[in-house]
Amino acid sequence: MESAIQPVAEIKEKRRYRTVEERRRIVEETLADGVSVAVVARRHGVNANQVFYWRKLYRSGLLKQSAAERQPSASRLLPVTVVDEPEFAEEPRVSATAPPSGVIHIEFPGRALVSMEGHVDAALARAVLESLHG
Repeated sequence: MESAIQPVAEIKEKRRYRTVEERRRIVEETLADGVSVAVVARRHGVNANQVFYWRKLYRSGLLKQSAAERQPSASRLLPVTVVDEPEFAEEPRVSATAPPSGVIHIEFPGRALVSMEGHVDAALARAVLESLHG
């Protein structure tokens, strides 16, 4: 059994980009009393929802600018000057095998004896002492 319905070739039009002036003119046509947005949109080959969006932009004052002008620039070029890298004196390095440079013994009466040798991190020493003191 053959179908009586024949496939219809779809006709796709190439997307058309409207200038700001064209958009404004189309929107202004829709603002007259008794005018249908759908009729104006069809006459110009534009989707009615697109015209409603343009009307929203028009009323907020944003249709006067192009889309590129409405969106803030995400990046900005700044002037740069390249100079030779300055020479820095090398900082002395503390080797892990260096002998301790000093010893600290702290005794809390009746509690504990704390001994620190070599290079001691001040924040770590403070944390240990505060935990024993308080």
